Amino acid sequence: MKKAKIAIIGSGNIGLDLMFKVMKNPNLEMSLMVGRNNSPRLQQAREMGIRTSDQGIQAIIDEPECCDIVFDATTAQVHIMHAPILKKLGKITIDMTPAGVGAWVVPSFNMEENMDKDNINLISCGGQAVIPIIGTISRIVPVLYAEAVNASGSKSVGPGTRENVDEYTHHTADAIVKVGGAKKAKAIIVINPAEPPIKMHNTVFCIVEKLNEEIEAKIVKALNSIVDEIKTYVPGYTITTPPQFDYERNLVTTAVEIEGAGDYLPKYSGNLDIITQAGVRVASAMAERM
Repeated sequence: MKKAKIAIIGSGNIGLDLMFKVMKNPNLEMSLMVGRNNSPRLQQAREMGIRTSDQGIQAIIDEPECCDIVFDATTAQVHIMHAPILKKLGKITIDMTPAGVGAWVVPSFNMEENMDKDNINLISCGGQAVIPIIGTISRIVPVLYAEAVNASGSKSVGPGTRENVDEYTHHTADAIVKVGGAKKAKAIIVINPAEPPIKMHNTVFCIVEKLNEEIEAKIVKALNSIVDEIKTYVPGYTITTPPQFDYERNLVTTAVEIEGAGDYLPKYSGNLDIITQAGVRVASAMAERM
């Protein structure tokens, strides 16, 4: 099988972690890393033998044959400008920002029905962590309200994430409704400065239409199954608080923790690792269809 050629725009933490994961994937070939001229990470990519450019998206415009799939690891505002250009060039784009331009995809939950799309949006790190949980519950019983609290270590939250906090919370909540199936939703992000840095921790609260022993058993079984699926591409994904059921309030509560793979970023950076793992999972699946 021919490998899909990959270009990454954005040489920040996510861009470099993506690069390392792409290089490990048997279906993908790292072709071009695009970043800022003075970026030490761009220099690091260059020293590893990866072709680099400091010309932004112009590098792909000038040589569109350099890649089949483009990861955009810039910001939501920048991706909104990039998206129509990459579409015109005929490129498959995997958007790592909360821009929300393309189809919203969580690999374990709705990837297969979106394989024909040319712009894939990975929502957010929190979205990747909690939508499979909320969506799995909503397939069993209607979720009237869902709330997700994402706590991540300060050292693993870079300037791009901090600049996009409003987009993150609104976009993640919107995706919990539109992809996860909840009627209403709220997303909260907590940046924790503790030392040593905490792993990414997500607490999920779902108020459902009704609860009984049969529904509880179905939810427990389905959550175990979806976690096994997530672990195929995010091995550090773990349920730390098994689902708790409050029959009086029709409330389901659970919590998950994500430890990163340690490819480029420290293992505590599970908030970044889950979205880069998801992106590479989608790119690899698309490469198999080329």
